[in-house]
Amino acid sequence: MQARFDSIGDEAQPLCILDDFAPDPDALRAAADAAVFEPALHHYPGVRATLPPAYLATQLPLIAAAAAEAFGRRGAVTVIDASFSIVSTPADALEVAQRLPHVDAFTADRIALVHYLAPPNQPGAGDGTAFFRHRATRFETIDEARRELYFRHLDTELRHRGPPPAAYVAGDTPLFECLRVVPARYNRALLYRSRNLHSGAISPDALLSPDPRAGRLTVTAFLSVG
Repeated sequence: MQARFDSIGDEAQPLCILDDFAPDPDALRAAADAAVFEPALHHYPGVRATLPPAYLATQLPLIAAAAAEAFGRRGAVTVIDASFSIVSTPADALEVAQRLPHVDAFTADRIALVHYLAPPNQPGAGDGTAFFRHRATRFETIDEARRELYFRHLDTELRHRGPPPAAYVAGDTPLFECLRVVPARYNRALLYRSRNLHSGAISPDALLSPDPRAGRLTVTAFLSVG
């Protein structure tokens, strides 16, 4: 595994990029091919399936070491949720919340993992993860102290401007500035704080297939690090 530690935006939030993350990504793709995918919950625009038990047993020590280096958090890693995930919702079927950058949690202990498993010759394999700044508040992260102000601003903007177009977020928008896009790469994983404003960087011509052999297959996990 090759680890690179970087930062995002003016707030210099930590970003960890882990290439060659899993010892056998092809075996993970085979496991996904045999898994049963179901519609995702919590606004995820696609489908999810259960991970092989060995995945977390193998990868959690690596995650803990990377989290200690990137975020200065050296406690135990608790898995909140983890699954195979595929973005598959057509753009014209997206809910308003799915057309905007979002955060997954508001506290500093919560870390997100995205592990890309689409091979390089697959359409959409380069669709990585984008990070944003809210133009009105200049917030790049939303914690408990910012939560009420941010959502009040966003609600006002959406009521006055109307909902965003039925499309995945792609770069700058009238409400958000795109700070950085980290491209996907086969067997690359990202670790970042769940309170960063972010979105999947889904290109307009992405193949939104729910088939793990053809779609944007990832592992997504939400973790708490002591």
